[in-house]
Amino acid sequence: MTQSKLSKKQIIMLGSMLFGLFFGAGNLIFPIHLGQLAGGNWLPATLGFIITAIILPLLAILAISMTESDSMYNLARPVGHAFALFFLIATHATLGLLIASPRTAATSFEIGILPFIPKGSEQISLLIYSALFFLITYFMSRNPNKMPSYVGKLLNPLLLILLAVVFIAAFLIRGDGGTLLSTTHATAATSNLTNGFLQGYNTMDALAGLGFGVTIVAALKAFGIANAKERSKDVAKVGAISMGLEAIIYALLIMLGVISLNFTKLSANGGTAFSTIMTHYTGTIGTGILAAMAIIACLTTSIGLVTSFSQDLGHRFPKIGFHRFLIGTSIGSFLIANFGLDNIVALSTPILMLLYPLAIALIILGMLHPFIGKNRLIYQCTIGLTLIPAILDAIHALPSFIGNLGLFKAINGFGSHYIPLFDLSMEFLPFMLVGLIGGILLAKLLGQPMHDTQLEPLEAGH
Repeated sequence: MTQSKLSKKQIIMLGSMLFGLFFGAGNLIFPIHLGQLAGGNWLPATLGFIITAIILPLLAILAISMTESDSMYNLARPVGHAFALFFLIATHATLGLLIASPRTAATSFEIGILPFIPKGSEQISLLIYSALFFLITYFMSRNPNKMPSYVGKLLNPLLLILLAVVFIAAFLIRGDGGTLLSTTHATAATSNLTNGFLQGYNTMDALAGLGFGVTIVAALKAFGIANAKERSKDVAKVGAISMGLEAIIYALLIMLGVISLNFTKLSANGGTAFSTIMTHYTGTIGTGILAAMAIIACLTTSIGLVTSFSQDLGHRFPKIGFHRFLIGTSIGSFLIANFGLDNIVALSTPILMLLYPLAIALIILGMLHPFIGKNRLIYQCTIGLTLIPAILDAIHALPSFIGNLGLFKAINGFGSHYIPLFDLSMEFLPFMLVGLIGGILLAKLLGQPMHDTQLEPLEAGH
């Protein structure tokens, strides 16, 4: 059934669904840890975190909608078939198989299950828990059209209720929020706008947004929104609801981290800090509430990750299809989850350092679609120059036992000495801007059209 625009009820439901897809346990623990690091500098740190953890993922969804892409492959296709296929497989494998999806099970296990099991039984407990976790994920992901019901109506409200309990206890019942401005702990850990910006990368939500954008656009089509411009408007409305709510929760979680320094020391990670906070404010039931919160948050994210991964690759390789990819992804994620959280995180850093600059460049190109269309030259110049620092960042982030090898050590030394922003892993920004501006100038000099929406015939055939 076709309709001209979404009803308010549908917008709220999709907004709730999108919030649930994005908000996993990592989204709970990273803001807490940032608050502890920031101390009295929590306001600029919060702003930096919101830029990368809220604004960038929303722009990713809008880029998918504005370019009318039905997958990450189509968004990247103007660069070339080979790159588009590489980006699709690498990003979705990272999100749905190698890192993010296994991390949802491993993180929720460490936060929600580990405190309740006896020492020495961690590995077998993780095996059983992850098997149940991905079995539930598989069954709830088999029908993507029911995602709004599963996530938006059921799991997401439970998470919000659990979060509300903590915030009410901290800011209203105990009134600890009044200590925010006077907190002076953690001044040694200089935390500012840049620190918050970089911490936001840990959520991986910009990459996830490229996958979730496909799910949201598919849901809009299922509701009968046929007009592309209306879909973009509805995406903006849905994103404003979900990301606005997420931004508020992030700010409150960061403040929780700040005021926790009044009764505990700086923790090694946000999971440990959150456990301490829950116990402080809710007593003996705190650990149980935290366990339920972590499991629900991770489960909703896992459903979104494996669904978008299977949809995109099922569309790209129809002979295999959605359901076979779904089975394979669920099994693969289960196996990798059993390597444990520390090993998954160690694996993730170099991969993210390679993919994130490329994703940011594609998001910006997608947002510029009304002005540059799908001009192949502009896309290739921008991505080509961005790929150079992306590779350097991946090398820079290699584990020390690899990074200290002769060639990699020499590359790191060269980058630190000669390339601006290299030590911050932000050197891709000037490269990307030079590629974008240079591509636009070249396209104009060559008289190429800037508003074309069609790819070359050879490209379209892939």
